[in-house]
Amino acid sequence: MQSSNRILDDLAKVANGAASTLTGMKSEVEGLVRQQLQRLLNDADLVSREEFDAMKAVAIKAREEQEKLEVRVKKLEARLTARKPHPGQKQRPDLQIQRKNPDLKSNLWNG
Repeated sequence: MQSSNRILDDLAKVANGAASTLTGMKSEVEGLVRQQLQRLLNDADLVSREEFDAMKAVAIKAREEQEKLEVRVKKLEARLTARKPHPGQKQRPDLQIQRKNPDLKSNLWNG
């Protein structure tokens, strides 16, 4: 009976040794995979979350400004269209002056 206990003890020691070796190998493999992934991410030239959020805020602000300018241009175009003479109608004096003297542009826009 003692010999079978000794065999079982030896088998248990071998199994424990194999399990600890496998655990060590698993840790090494995980470390290598982690290093490779980190290297790939560094080489991929990705931006950080902070940089992304900052650029997103800039893009949102630029879009808002563009929309404001769009509205302003439409208003200015409407004013300009309202000032253009219709066919057969005499041209307004301030437009005639402005065309003769381009330095008087401020009269056109301030009117």
